[in-house]
Amino acid sequence: MKAPATTPHPGATDASPLGALSQLIQDANDGGLSYQDMADRAVDPESGTRYYKQNLQKLVRNPPVNPPSIEQMRAIANGIGRPLRHVQEAVARQWLQYEATELAGYDADVRIIVAHLAGKSPEDVRRWRYMIEAEERARREAGE
Repeated sequence: MKAPATTPHPGATDASPLGALSQLIQDANDGGLSYQDMADRAVDPESGTRYYKQNLQKLVRNPPVNPPSIEQMRAIANGIGRPLRHVQEAVARQWLQYEATELAGYDADVRIIVAHLAGKSPEDVRRWRYMIEAEERARREAGE
């Protein structure tokens, strides 16, 4: 039984001298969006914060020392046509050297179980997997 993890998005793991957010913006530009097109769309729907063409260009050519705010990240996400989560992950990688590893689409109980099993030995994990698979087989055979 495999649990799907978050799917890497294009440009996120490619080796590049650019930082992760810079690469996302460059990928959007390489994909046909001009910086002006991105800027026209780069508005945070919650606060109205805009991200301008020169700011987008600067993020690629000479990124600032500080990361964008959440309002700016939402604006960038709209501007490049990517989910906010992708922009947040890229910001974390570029400014904090942090790689997000989460199970997307699962509730807290599943995440707790996975975290608990992460500390177990390979034999214990295998034993738990066998128990889960046996329970699933028993349900199928019982017609549930």
